[in-house]
Amino acid sequence: MFKQQARFISDETITTTRRGFLKLLGVGSAAGLALQLPSVHASAKGADGELVANDFLQISPDNRITVVVKHLEMGQGTYTGLSTLVAEELDADWSQIFIETAPADAGRYKNNFWGVQGTGGSSGLANSFMQMREAGATARAMLINAAAELWQVPKAELTVSNSVVAHQSSNRQASFGELASKAATMTVPSVDQIKLKSPADFKLIGKKVSRKDRGKNDGTAIYTQDIQLDGMLTAVVKHAPLVGAKVKSFDDAAARKKAGVVDVVSLGNSVAVIAKDFWSAKSARDLLQVEWDESDAFTQGSAEIMADYKKLAQAKGLVARTEGNADSALQKGEVIETEFEFPYLAHSALEPMNCVALVNDQGCEIWNGDQIQTMDQMSIAGTLGLKPEQVKINTLLAGGSFGRRANPASDYVLEAVNIARTKPGVPIKLVWTREDDTQGWYYRPMYLHRMRGSVDENGKPNAWYQHIVGQSIMKGTAFESFGVKNGIDSTSVEGAANLPYSVANLQVELSTSDVPVPVQWWRSVGHTHTAFATEVFLDQLAHKGGQDPYQLRRELLKEHPRHLGVLELAAEKAGWDKTLPDNWSRGIAVHESFRSFVAQVAEVSVNADGSFKVERIVCAVDCGIAVNPDIIVAQMEGGIGYGLSAALVSEITLEKGRVKQSNFHDYQVLRMNQMPKIEVHIVPSAEMPTGVGEPGTPPVAPAVVNALMAATGKVFSKLPLPQKLDLS
Repeated sequence: MFKQQARFISDETITTTRRGFLKLLGVGSAAGLALQLPSVHASAKGADGELVANDFLQISPDNRITVVVKHLEMGQGTYTGLSTLVAEELDADWSQIFIETAPADAGRYKNNFWGVQGTGGSSGLANSFMQMREAGATARAMLINAAAELWQVPKAELTVSNSVVAHQSSNRQASFGELASKAATMTVPSVDQIKLKSPADFKLIGKKVSRKDRGKNDGTAIYTQDIQLDGMLTAVVKHAPLVGAKVKSFDDAAARKKAGVVDVVSLGNSVAVIAKDFWSAKSARDLLQVEWDESDAFTQGSAEIMADYKKLAQAKGLVARTEGNADSALQKGEVIETEFEFPYLAHSALEPMNCVALVNDQGCEIWNGDQIQTMDQMSIAGTLGLKPEQVKINTLLAGGSFGRRANPASDYVLEAVNIARTKPGVPIKLVWTREDDTQGWYYRPMYLHRMRGSVDENGKPNAWYQHIVGQSIMKGTAFESFGVKNGIDSTSVEGAANLPYSVANLQVELSTSDVPVPVQWWRSVGHTHTAFATEVFLDQLAHKGGQDPYQLRRELLKEHPRHLGVLELAAEKAGWDKTLPDNWSRGIAVHESFRSFVAQVAEVSVNADGSFKVERIVCAVDCGIAVNPDIIVAQMEGGIGYGLSAALVSEITLEKGRVKQSNFHDYQVLRMNQMPKIEVHIVPSAEMPTGVGEPGTPPVAPAVVNALMAATGKVFSKLPLPQKLDLS
């Protein structure tokens, strides 16, 4: 039996057995009043008067209300958002709400948009909005029924507030915990038998409430790095420096002499050192002498890749969208042409990749900030020859992801499992250093956009041609069957193929390269590059036609009221027509991603020597019903900072196939002194809520570059921007 110290989200500190620890993490069968939607289990009384009715909600006699959350909490506020929905319909006391993470079980905890269990695409709250509200409302109805039967009073005379059911005329009341045992005997109502609140009656939705992942602030939160199991060993890996390289031979004599080292094993394209602690493993890993077989390795650099992209952009691509006749229209007017270049980008989550794995005769168990449980469960089962149900995944908090932990190849997870299988019955903690993480591939792809356009006699865009060149994220993964249609990867063209602007003659094409560099989604996926290319190019056309960029967007978005709404709000709050200080300028951008709409106005100062600073960002967001405005503001601010990193300083470059960057000294991210003042304004809405984790990122880089264009008259089409602009 493994024993470990565990701290739960309630800030309680406990010492428990392995089984108890899993129960706290939501893997064991927790007791309480549990409600599962859409399929409902029969209610049953648990031990010690606890109630179990289904899978999303538990109420215990001690008044503890446990919300079982099926989505990974990686900083985006999903614990708080989803529990708010339950607490709202339940009329619960917010202080009595606690969180458990759901086990890996797609049958019960699937993402309703995907059909598998996982978190991503800013879908967590959006896909669970009705499900979690119905869970709370169902529990509320059962508690009312219990009180009505106990007190022999009409249900209509009962009120619920702050986890208490009351009957005013008889002056009786009972807490949820006091009613839990009786509620277990009530019939679980069907969805059509419950009534959800009107938005006018919301007490928590739309309000700022304290976050339920507050353990991050005082060190009590449990991440993968915090897991300690009896007999656990730590593994650090020396990875191949080139894609396609393999281990030819290695000398581990010096490594094995390091104190604490237990074993050194080859994984085919890497070598792992297993030791009693991280520093022993890392120090020994650095002593390994590995000879690599690079005969099949990829050895191109970023410059050669981009040169190939530019050749592809001159040919015809697959047509993703066509309206009118862009080729014909371009032949009738003066053509503006720009090539936009985007580098590879690392995710650089605060917590580098890591995973704890245990392989034994019963199966496999992992502890990890797991983003797509179903995918990792299937990958592990396939690797070990197990049934998926023999793979238990304990989902912990993740110290960021930005898409990296949703890896279709389950790369670092399988690495941990393959190391653990060499030591059956021994838990192995795989730890990547920051260097491992930065150089560990699976980047946001490089892209090139070749844009050509013209304006009519009234200065309005009448031709738009966009040719996108880059790698496919979906190709070769389990997502290819629905993510790639007629050869077109939807993530490569999203935000371009659905361009909202009214342009009579428009064509969007895609050429997908065969570069073998491993790539995957990065915060806001394809919108990271399409928003930049489309919004900057539109400003080019506006300047060419003598149009105000804001007013031109207003005119071209007449048929898109939600785009228009955020555009006008951002311009109003920024004071678009107001005078700026000397050497300051403004730029604007608007973009839809993940069904949310965001507009941003950037104010930038430019000095005579070409140095510049982003001074202020005004952001307007329409994400439907604002469940927690404070989290929305935080996510917009974080997304803006993340997008500014890519705009100003972040870049992964290859040289002869090798990644040049290794840590934050050369793969830079935004520094505190570079962060502008940010204002976030939320559009009031009665629409269903949509995502906020990613949509703040795409508009910021084009808004900044459009401000620089307004100041200098120059187009800056390559990211990241130079530290000093060429003003000659």
